[in-house]
Amino acid sequence: MSTDGQPHILAIGGGTFMPNDRCGLTPSPLLRYAVDLTGVDRPRVCFLATALGDGADKIARAYEGFSQLDADISHLALFPMPNVADMRAHLLSQDLVYVFGGSVANLLALWRVHGLDEIFQEAWEAGVVFAGQSAGALCWHVGGNTDSYGPQLRALTDGLGFLPYSCGVHYDSDPQRRPLLQRLVGEGTLPRGYAADESVALHYVGTEFVQAVSYRKGAAAHLVEPDGSGAAKETVIEPRLLTGP
Repeated sequence: MSTDGQPHILAIGGGTFMPNDRCGLTPSPLLRYAVDLTGVDRPRVCFLATALGDGADKIARAYEGFSQLDADISHLALFPMPNVADMRAHLLSQDLVYVFGGSVANLLALWRVHGLDEIFQEAWEAGVVFAGQSAGALCWHVGGNTDSYGPQLRALTDGLGFLPYSCGVHYDSDPQRRPLLQRLVGEGTLPRGYAADESVALHYVGTEFVQAVSYRKGAAAHLVEPDGSGAAKETVIEPRLLTGP
């Protein structure tokens, strides 16, 4: 849990890990920033690959990546049944919970079936740091847009809603993302919110956005708001630049 006792969420637009020919995945400064939010020298970190169907190869690769952190790593899988006997106790004992990207629609449905939505809220309010990329970023918000239903993006409006905003991910790499989020916010389908380019993360303390962080010069975050005429306006938020491996 965070040593400051406050709820933290780090919503990553993309770039949690960086490819590495030698060891597959290398934690980016964004993941290391999430670990630092715990304030613990050797934090307990649990990851979930629900949005990827809990594929054994995905979980094995994730362990390879997370093993490069000075942390005690575990995972929570839901297929074919939960791999942890007491999911609530396990999650409440963690310092950081990380959620991989994939299908946010499937992720939310499975979490609700297993009661994880309520457990996550309890853990977040207790000070467990939450982080995730793409689907793992969208899920904590009211909604955003998603390719869960096919290559043509559609609105997602039934996120967990811990954060009362819309969320945009992969904002500078997927040409469908920006115009659709602007339209959804402008017409009122989604509330005002924040969007993150690749290699950018949105940091919230409680329900307040406090800053954006990135390890790539020129990348940005964006505040997306209705302009009162049925359209949306954007304000660029310059991220704090992170250093390190």
